[in-house]
Amino acid sequence: MEQLLHLLYRSMGTGLYLMLHFFLPLLRSWGGRYGYGLQQRLGGYPEDIGPKVPGCRTVWIHASSVGEAQAAIILITELLQTGEGLQVILTATTEQGNKMARSRLPAAVRCLLAPLDLPPAVTRALQVVQPDLYICLETELWPVMLTEVGKRGVPLLLLNGRLSERSFGRYQRVRSFMGSLLAGFQAVAVISETDGQRFMGLGVPPSRIQVCGNLKYDMPAEQPDQVRIAARLRLGVADQAVFICGSTHEGEERLLLPVFRRLRTHFPVIWVVAPRHLERLSTVEALLDRAGLAFDRYSELTTRSRLAEVVLLDTMGDLADLYAGGDLIFCGGSLVELGGHNVMEAARWGRPVYFGPFMKDFRDAAELLIAAAGGFQVADAGELATLLLHHHAHAEVYQAACSQAALVAAQQRGAVERQAGIVRQFLGSAEQAAGEPS
Repeated sequence: MEQLLHLLYRSMGTGLYLMLHFFLPLLRSWGGRYGYGLQQRLGGYPEDIGPKVPGCRTVWIHASSVGEAQAAIILITELLQTGEGLQVILTATTEQGNKMARSRLPAAVRCLLAPLDLPPAVTRALQVVQPDLYICLETELWPVMLTEVGKRGVPLLLLNGRLSERSFGRYQRVRSFMGSLLAGFQAVAVISETDGQRFMGLGVPPSRIQVCGNLKYDMPAEQPDQVRIAARLRLGVADQAVFICGSTHEGEERLLLPVFRRLRTHFPVIWVVAPRHLERLSTVEALLDRAGLAFDRYSELTTRSRLAEVVLLDTMGDLADLYAGGDLIFCGGSLVELGGHNVMEAARWGRPVYFGPFMKDFRDAAELLIAAAGGFQVADAGELATLLLHHHAHAEVYQAACSQAALVAAQQRGAVERQAGIVRQFLGSAEQAAGEPS
């Protein structure tokens, strides 16, 4: 049954590839997200990526969207510090992830769109790149790609691996298929013990699993004062408090609106709203309009000063550093039942993090911050407002929470060194094997 499903998947993929290739001129004329990088999505990569110069090894790293691309940037930066003779190719699934990676990585790192998981597209891409090592980040598990890479004898690594409770439940329904897919990985570096247990539950041998922590916790926070000054300068704030609601989802802005209104009755405050998905911007704008709240788009603040008390973050990849300019930081996806987001992105700047009851996807990080009194979980928006007002009124409590948040975040660093070590180990093995006489 499993082989039949795989054959059906590949057959349908080949048919879809032929259809897309036929309609390629029309799709290009439409533009937008459907036309963006479509040639690369069909495996049409620049030929100057290969062939490689003698002694140069190619590492292909695949990320999904902005979050995974941020983790990839951290890993790539570490690898390039001692990676002479190393060519890195970074692919992303989304346009936003691709653009963010290109803006933050040196030109020597080729940032491309990942090929669609269609046999002809994958084959074309692999023929050009010819990787010596293929790395998936988190749970980017594409059957055709992993199968084709494995057929070529290229080592496969899964780094920064995580499985949410929800994803684990879904994968258990197709455990046999997932087991065969995951069997191709020579090493699986997971974020937490819980993630490791879940991967073992899907059939990964314990000997291949290493608990290494989260690459995203190693986001550099050098010169935090300068980053904070720059962020607040962009927002046009001086003495006002900045209330940032990051990675919000459908329904959360409506719950957070009364929180902002309560805060502004007690002290001057700027509200920064950062929807997780930019396609929701019009929905959030409509909510603000109905509430009678004027707002500025963050992208507009490069050419003019802020005019309103509300700023709508309409760009990708800026939230992580914008957190440095915040004072009261709420992490979204937690007042609605979605599982939360990465609370350490804010904590690393020495700011307490506030979040709702639904944090199962980042439970380990949330519990660390809660235990140290650097993070605070609330039952609902009303409790959030009360807690924020309390912390604003009691500076000594707030400052202690800032210190504890920074301490916990600092203690989590080191994942990049551990995971880069795994990469170097496999690159060393590949180089040694290439040098052995046949």
